[in-house]
Amino acid sequence: MKINIIQKIKEEDHLVVVTDGIKLKTNPLLDFSVTDLLNNYLAKNKKKEVIETFYLNSSKKLKSFTLLKFNTTQDSAIQNAISGRLLTYLEKRKIKKIAIFFESTTKSDSEEFIKNFVVGLYLKDYRFEKYKFISTKDSKVETLNIIRKNDKKFEKNLTDSISTLKGVFLTRDLVSEPANELYPKKFVDVCAVLKKVGVQIEVLNEKKIKSLGMNALYGVAQGSVKPPRVMIMKWNGNKGKSKNPLAFIGKGVTFDTGGISIKPSSGMEDMKWDMGGAGVVAGLLYTLALRKARVDVIGAVGLVENMPDGNAQRPGDIVKSMSGQSIEVLNTDAEGRLVLADVLWYINKKFKPCFMIDLATLTGAIIVALGERYAGLFSNDDTLSKNIINASKKTRELVWRMPMDNEFDKLLNCQIADMKNITGTRGAGSITAAQFLKRFVGNTSWAHLDIAGVTWSKKGTEFSRPGGTGFGVRLLDQFVKDNYE
Repeated sequence: MKINIIQKIKEEDHLVVVTDGIKLKTNPLLDFSVTDLLNNYLAKNKKKEVIETFYLNSSKKLKSFTLLKFNTTQDSAIQNAISGRLLTYLEKRKIKKIAIFFESTTKSDSEEFIKNFVVGLYLKDYRFEKYKFISTKDSKVETLNIIRKNDKKFEKNLTDSISTLKGVFLTRDLVSEPANELYPKKFVDVCAVLKKVGVQIEVLNEKKIKSLGMNALYGVAQGSVKPPRVMIMKWNGNKGKSKNPLAFIGKGVTFDTGGISIKPSSGMEDMKWDMGGAGVVAGLLYTLALRKARVDVIGAVGLVENMPDGNAQRPGDIVKSMSGQSIEVLNTDAEGRLVLADVLWYINKKFKPCFMIDLATLTGAIIVALGERYAGLFSNDDTLSKNIINASKKTRELVWRMPMDNEFDKLLNCQIADMKNITGTRGAGSITAAQFLKRFVGNTSWAHLDIAGVTWSKKGTEFSRPGGTGFGVRLLDQFVKDNYE
């Protein structure tokens, strides 16, 4: 979508009038009689949102226009969602070129509202069509003209806001790529774009992973011909002054067959996005760098492919993690926690972060518990949890805190190793997975976000079409803004 700020509507544009429903003022773009009719219409629809197209029998060249009336709100995420609904409406009517006039009221012509409105359009407009070579009948809004006086400062702020969405779009791109195109090394190659905005990248190859003793992570990867990688991203927005940087860690299983404990064939194609947590971490670092966030951040992702090869890890194998703790692998499909265990331990010991937040499409059980609306939040720190929840409310990327305690932890105890990777019981699957991770964070403040239900949407969300949602990038960017800058 191409965006311009213009002062007069072009003949080929479809006009969209946006108002918070108080009353339309005299509008040079509309006849007086039309304005009166619309005000009568608005008076009858005070309480509900309206998106409706009106066809005119007028002396003016304007044949039709769309009215968007919303209820006044201070919530930026709701403002994002309003414009997303507008985009869907216009596409169904195959309108390709639009000009938006923001009615001068208490809310709808404010610079902040316009910025949020346009950001919402861009979030919803994203499509992953890299592999589509046959044209479709889908209608796309190609041009967005904002009718407004020229203001270089506002234009720059708007452009900057749109630019930071590249982080969300990078995450969506990564989770949308098929596994034959995106594997551990290729994930690293794609993320080279972060270097252009000042993010430092260090990559641990297979040899280094082995030498460090990351046997839990390597055990997951040993059945694949695609060797593992651990990628560490550093953003020194505070010029390295922070002794204890913020740390974000992501699970990056680029494809998950389940290994020897193989998954059912139905739906296995979805496991291309089992690297969603790693995708969020990469997108977050990109976003922070694009907006030059004044904070020091470490992002780390463990990248593996879980395949059932003759050399693959077997149920019943015991591996010694980097922490020294041994793990009996009862189910090779509970692999994400093995990957995260070594990366969490490594980042904690090497960088001594003030907190660690990990993200993972970790369990199907969290989808049973929370559906596709909420990510599961697990933590050893009430303040950290509260701050994440507050950010989630602002961005409408919702999280729900789940319980953790010693009784759940005991379910992981094992007769022949320090722990097992599953409990062998049906209940509390997401909780015991989080308890497993907790054993590798020590006393450091830590939170785990199980994003299995929110990383991909078959129906689409308020902010995305069907496919990758990018859930987590905006949430954690807001979290950083609110608490560390």
